[in-house]
Amino acid sequence: MAARIGMVDDHQFFIDGVQARLIRCDEVESVVHAPTVATLFRDAPSLDLVVLDLRLRDGSSPTANVEAVRRHGVPVLVLTSGEDPHAVREAARAGVVGVICKSLESEDIVAAIVSAARGELVATTDWAAAIDGDPDIDLVDLSPQSRRVLELYASGETASRVASQMKISVDTVNDYLDRIRTKYAAAGRPTRTKSDLYKRALEDGWLPFPRRRRT
Repeated sequence: MAARIGMVDDHQFFIDGVQARLIRCDEVESVVHAPTVATLFRDAPSLDLVVLDLRLRDGSSPTANVEAVRRHGVPVLVLTSGEDPHAVREAARAGVVGVICKSLESEDIVAAIVSAARGELVATTDWAAAIDGDPDIDLVDLSPQSRRVLELYASGETASRVASQMKISVDTVNDYLDRIRTKYAAAGRPTRTKSDLYKRALEDGWLPFPRRRRT
């Protein structure tokens, strides 16, 4: 099903350029934009993804904006100009699906938006840099076996495939995953979904940030 995308940005020239490219994508049904999160959901209450500029002229905080979007049950892809790493870290901690820089080529920005609309994480060097420089991230120490389970499972393998590759039982894999989730919850970094586990594996360096491919 084609995605309904909302953009929160108050730079009209940038919005016009990205919107023009997005509406030509078969995977995109519609693109609406607004200068604030509140006006976006007033005008378009049903969305599949919100692309959010970190710095808006209304002075709203990145954390508050990300949380406001997520309360509607919609994932958030963050746009940044790159001049404020603190704001990027704020947004990353609030639970976004990716961080992309406005200085990227427009086709790369559109590719990232389409990927996020498919439900994929958009793991970029901008996101990695924000995580690396975040002193408030409480890294979780995992045993080599737990780390291997996380690496395989978070990369997309099923529990049964992890068990087969590691020559252990599925119940043992699930026990490892339960312990991993418990450790992250204790660190204030919950992992309720497989996507959350993938994020944590990226954040803690258990998995490499993938290189973006042009489409």
